[in-house]
This record gives sequence, C-alpha cells and structure tokens, in this order.
Amino acid sequence: MCATCGCDDDTQVRIQKPGQETVHDHHHGHDHHHDHHHSHERTISVEQDVLSQNNLLAERNRGYMEAKNIFCVNLVSSPGSGKTTLLEKTILSLADTKIYVIEGDQQTLNDANRIDATGTPVVQVNTGNGCHLDANMVHNAIHQLKPEEDSLLIIENVGNLVCPSLFDLGETHRVVIMSVTEGEDKPIKYPNMFVTSQVCVINKVDLLPYLDFDMDKAKEYALQVNPKIKFIELSATKGDNLDEWCHWLKHHLPETVA
Repeated sequence: MCATCGCDDDTQVRIQKPGQETVHDHHHGHDHHHDHHHSHERTISVEQDVLSQNNLLAERNRGYMEAKNIFCVNLVSSPGSGKTTLLEKTILSLADTKIYVIEGDQQTLNDANRIDATGTPVVQVNTGNGCHLDANMVHNAIHQLKPEEDSLLIIENVGNLVCPSLFDLGETHRVVIMSVTEGEDKPIKYPNMFVTSQVCVINKVDLLPYLDFDMDKAKEYALQVNPKIKFIELSATKGDNLDEWCHWLKHHLPETVA
C-alpha cells in the first residue's frame, strides 16, 4: 500500500481511447517499498521518495509541453462537482482552439465517451484502486494522445479533494472546482487542494436560491488558506457566466494557442 495516499500497489492502470481496445496497461506509478517495519521514519522516507520521483516525472512532462507550446490545465474536484459538464461547455465555447483531453477515473469510459462525442481527441485513464492521477500516468496518456504543438491540454483528474493535491502532473495551472451543493466549508476541510490551485471555480450557482450556501463565507475560507486564489462563479449546466471562465483560459493561453 502506498505510504503517501493509501493506494493499492496492485492497481492496474488502463489507458485507452473511446471505441478502441485497451492500448496500455501498467502498474500504478508509485515505486512501493515492501519493508514491513512500521516506524514513522520509514513512512516519511517512503512518502518523500514517492513524491520526489513523481516530481521528476512531472518536470519531464512540463518540459515536453513547454517545448511543444502546449498549455495544460489540471481540473480537480470532489465527485459530482460538474467537471465534465464544464469541460464539455468549454470545448464548445473554444471551438477555434486545438483541445486535447485526458480523463481520469477509477473505472468506465463514461466521461471519455462524453468528450469524444464533441469531436475532441481524448484518452481515458482508469486508475483501478488508485485515487488520483500521477505524472507517469499522464506521461503515458500524452504518448497515446499525441497532442499537436500550439494546443490546449485539459486533464480531468479523479474526483477526490485529497490525494490529487499531492501530485504535480506537469500542468501549467491547477483549477479546483467546488459546487454550491457541497457546502461552503470545503476549502478549510480540504485545504491542500485550495493551496495548490490558482483558480477556484464555484459551480452550480443556478441552485443558490434553493440552498443554504454562503458564498461570501466560501470565499473567505478559501482566502484563508490561499490569499492569491481567483474565484469564478458559474453554472456549467445553464451557461451562466461561462464567458468569464473562457476569458480566463484565453487570457492565459499563449498567443499561438489562442
């Protein structure tokens, strides 16, 4: 078992494109030690080793994408926050941009099939018992996806507000999505995710009249853990304020991509 997040080290990772057979299988990207001593020193050492190796691979991913002028966004959230719906609407709104997608889930091709229906190149990474994507999984997915130069790569991470915060994938920006149905205290309950993100998208604002959700308090909590985080309030389903999100993306895209 992984000392960093508790992932099962027997996890088989499956990377495939919609409509195709499995194109790549490999073990979970962690290098696991099987020493049965349980001292705190050993646990810390293994965790540092895991994260150190991941960070080296993340830098390799980042260098590859910088060389090809690929702008990469890592979307993170809890399950059901609306990541895939936001991704679909983003693709339709940025029709003139070359977009590629990596979908992360424990099982199924459901989200990849939704993205494939928009005509966007996509690969699905199924992590099995794993609770997050890591840099090695993204590296292998990129080689299957083969994104062109001067493009936008969007990674939809596994729905989880804990473990993905620890793993740099080589992305340019990390965006955390929280929905108003989850409660305003998410930033202080899961602070690492908000600390490591540059943008907080607050989704499903069309439901505010029916919920006891304090928007000001949610932002206050997020700013407590990350004073520099930017907020974008929107409804991916209704399309409310989607322009602000797309404007943020366009503003940060290199000119050759935008």
